[in-house]
Amino acid sequence: MTDETVATLDEGWSGEGCPASAFVRRSFLHGAAAGLAGVAGGVALGSGAALADTVAVPKTGPTSRVIPFHGYHQAGIATLPQQDAIFVSFDVTASDRAALTKLFRTLTSRARFLTAGGRPPKAAPTAPPTDNGILGPTVVADGLTLTVGVGASLFDGRYGLSARKPVQLVTMTPFRHDDLDPALSQGDLLIQICADHRDTTVHALLDILTHTKSAMKLRWRIDGQRNPERPVGVRRDWFGFKDGISNPSVSDDAQMNQVVWVQPKSAEPAWAAGGTYHVVRIVHFAIEAWQKVPVPQQERIFGRRKASGAPLYAVGENAPDIFDPIYTNDPQGLITPLNSHIRLANPQTPQTAATSTILRRSYDYDRSPNLPELDMGHAFVCFQQELKTYIAMQTRLEGETLVPFISPRGGGYFFALPGVQDEKDYYARRLLT
Repeated sequence: MTDETVATLDEGWSGEGCPASAFVRRSFLHGAAAGLAGVAGGVALGSGAALADTVAVPKTGPTSRVIPFHGYHQAGIATLPQQDAIFVSFDVTASDRAALTKLFRTLTSRARFLTAGGRPPKAAPTAPPTDNGILGPTVVADGLTLTVGVGASLFDGRYGLSARKPVQLVTMTPFRHDDLDPALSQGDLLIQICADHRDTTVHALLDILTHTKSAMKLRWRIDGQRNPERPVGVRRDWFGFKDGISNPSVSDDAQMNQVVWVQPKSAEPAWAAGGTYHVVRIVHFAIEAWQKVPVPQQERIFGRRKASGAPLYAVGENAPDIFDPIYTNDPQGLITPLNSHIRLANPQTPQTAATSTILRRSYDYDRSPNLPELDMGHAFVCFQQELKTYIAMQTRLEGETLVPFISPRGGGYFFALPGVQDEKDYYARRLLT
């Protein structure tokens, strides 16, 4: 383990709700210290180049860990996914550029406090409370990250920012089989709120709404969770398949700089360096129809074994899920169908090599109002240096055999801002000045 990754351990914490075991498995594979495999506590990871941002901190609660807020990149991107998430999109109502700047300063101050934890200021006896109290008298950090992104509509001319829009940032338009609901799509601003427990994400959302209601209004929201690893390896989605097996290593700075982070002196505006394109797609699953499909057919639709997550040519439930299939000996798709999900996502051809790597950080959702009308699915989330990488991949997936079982209904494209680097900095400072 390098000195750039420092674990934050809470004595007596079982690690429930924290993706420590996934980190241990991947750390071993990437050459990290084998001693991590015996750690039973929580593991706190920082925000990117970024893993260097994580430091040991005093305990602020029985299950609390601090993921540092300041850094060249925002936390919540290269941070290993927490248990709970809220994705909330806003329409900005700030009256002018000065009011917009004030909004970003306010978001920064709230995020800086909430992610560190601490005692809220006392209110006068006749004044409203300064905190909603959901977390008790002291706010615990609880692995909280807030990741802020801007949509194309923020650059529409209201604030004089049109010339500074990220080069590839556009409004999400439907793919061939999408059924996008305008009420569940787009937005000027996206805040991704992730933490180890549900009460922490809700507390943060209510705090932000309270402090920013004069400058923005809620457009849509999707809540997500990450299921445990069953039995080992990678978590499963509502279809029962392991999700996110193929992903770049967040501890590999060179790879992250190549496929995720916008670099200085690129085609993007100078202020965008250190940021990344952020995609959220709300994908409804037709679970009842899926459950009628025989498992061998399900496996050919996905391109992986259901029990293990291994490629289709692997045998046995204990086959490892950690590697990508190889198609050189299967050019006709007799083993892994050419129109299976994983093969269209990454066909492993020279023509698609540049548009096949994204950083996935997805969550499962359940919006079922009442049974038996299920509304369960996937809050698909990914980050990439170029938005066209994702668009090209999703265009290929228009022909996948999974199409009858999914219905993309909302989401949007955003640009995740560069990180807030110190106490004097604030979200979008370089964009606004």
